[in-house]
Amino acid sequence: MYQKYKNIEQVKPGGLDLKDRLVGVQRVTKVTKGGRAFGFSAIVVVGDENGVVGHGLGKSKEVSEAISKAVEDAKKNLVRIPLQKGSIPHEQKGKYGGARVLLLPASAGTGVIAGGAIRAVLEAVGVHDVLSKNQGSSNPHNVVKAVFDALLQLRNVATVAKQRGISIDKVFNG
Repeated sequence: MYQKYKNIEQVKPGGLDLKDRLVGVQRVTKVTKGGRAFGFSAIVVVGDENGVVGHGLGKSKEVSEAISKAVEDAKKNLVRIPLQKGSIPHEQKGKYGGARVLLLPASAGTGVIAGGAIRAVLEAVGVHDVLSKNQGSSNPHNVVKAVFDALLQLRNVATVAKQRGISIDKVFNG
C-alpha cells in the first residue's frame, strides 16, 4: 500500500497494544429500482501511541459492523513513524486529493494543535507536541491520507546519515 515511500517499516499487529480512534462515520445511500438502500462507511485510525499507526475503511449496513471492519483493515496497514522527543523530527507537508496538511514540530508542552481527523492520527501515533494546519479539503478520508503522506515522508537523523553514507555528526556540521 505504501510502495511510493522509501524506508517505510511495515509492522505486524502481534504483540502491540493498539488503541483505535474513530475519525468519522458517514451514512451512504445507494438508489436502486426498489428505493434507497442505506449503509454506513467508517474510517478508523489505530496506533500504539509509540510511533506505530495505521488507518482503515469499513463499510456495512450497520454502524458497529462498519467500525469493526475498519479496525481490522487498519491493523493490516500498520507503519512505524520516526518520532523525536514527543514531536516530529522536521516540518513536513502532505497531500492527498484536495486535502493539504502542514505539520510543524513544536517544543515540549505545546500540545497537539490540530483539529478533527489530523488530531486523531497524531494522537494515535503518539505525538504530544505538534502544530498543524489543514489547507484545503476537510473531507476526513482525504485528510487522514494526507496526514499519512506527511508522516511517511518524515526521516530521523540516523536515516539521513545512513542514506548519505556519513556520520550523524556530519549531518549537522556537514
